Amino acid sequence: MPPDAEHPDAEHPGAENRDAAPAAPGPRPPRWSQRRRLLIVLGLNAALIVGLVVAGLLANSVSVLAAAGDTVADCFALLLGLVAIALRDRDPGHPHAQRPIAIAALVNAALLLVVTVTVVVEAVIRLREGSPPVEGVPMVIVSLVTVAVMLAGALVLGRSAADEDVHMRSVLLDALADAAAASAIAVAGAIILVTGGLYWLDPVLALAVSALIAVAAVQLIVTAIAALRGRAVDFDGD
Repeated sequence: MPPDAEHPDAEHPGAENRDAAPAAPGPRPPRWSQRRRLLIVLGLNAALIVGLVVAGLLANSVSVLAAAGDTVADCFALLLGLVAIALRDRDPGHPHAQRPIAIAALVNAALLLVVTVTVVVEAVIRLREGSPPVEGVPMVIVSLVTVAVMLAGALVLGRSAADEDVHMRSVLLDALADAAAASAIAVAGAIILVTGGLYWLDPVLALAVSALIAVAAVQLIVTAIAALRGRAVDFDGD
């Protein structure tokens, strides 16, 4: 028997792989660069701030004003993120190329905590002294607009943002959390509008939203500090 008779593919080393299943395609890259996506989200947030402040004052709603403060903090964090991306892209191979991203995420979380504390203080005061009347119509309208804006921002960022780096992940989570909070505010506004009372729902909701934001901010701070101290942190979600 010829030496290769027992191995008919000996002359064709790749024959055993002919029927192998093709490799699964990798994740689809984002359509736009990080910088462009952050600029779009920044524009959406900046346009929303005025509406939130006006509606919050008209409605006398601490939860809507909390959303406005959160949006201001988000805008500042987005600006820092754009600066961080520019610094990182100057020398992406540098051992500390991701450090500006960690700093931006840390500042973002710290600002969220400042807003949270301010809202908690105001909400507690209202609960202790009795919540003043709140207008439901402005709450509902501006909250629905906020939901639409935040979901639009999340779509611009794309699902890939969760796997790019810690800052892009934080921006995406902020947008989704803000959309959820705005939905809850809209529901509370509708209840206040229908019942003509239950004004305590406004500060209670503000406290609930603040608690959720605080948990996410603390987790982000822990991750960013770990990165700044030189620990191995999964910035790319791999």
